[in-house]
Amino acid sequence: MSEAKDYMDKLIQELRRGTITIGVLSQLSEPQYGYSLVSMLGEKGIHVEPGTLYPLLRRLEKQGLLEQKWDTNESRPRKYYFLSETGKEVYDLLITEWENIVQSLNHVIEEKGEKQNGDD
Repeated sequence: MSEAKDYMDKLIQELRRGTITIGVLSQLSEPQYGYSLVSMLGEKGIHVEPGTLYPLLRRLEKQGLLEQKWDTNESRPRKYYFLSETGKEVYDLLITEWENIVQSLNHVIEEKGEKQNGDD
């Protein structure tokens, strides 16, 4: 494996850690159970392993951003997660911050691209 590839893998993993939280919160305005979240996110290009998702859900619940309820009507009981009122507020704030970060980074990247093309 090349040195650049090794660095990229680590940086991508670090970047994904934060974006997975936003992705998960984005899907919980309606109650979802763990496997449905894995599937929904995967369909939208955000691949998350159950071993990553479930601890994240428990952490977000402990922080008060999620609530959960059990559905025992099916043959297999399922724990459904959904945004708490605080979770909704935090999600809205995160989206605003995300948009600001993307805008700033796009500006920086575009400037760098212009300078590389000789447009100082």
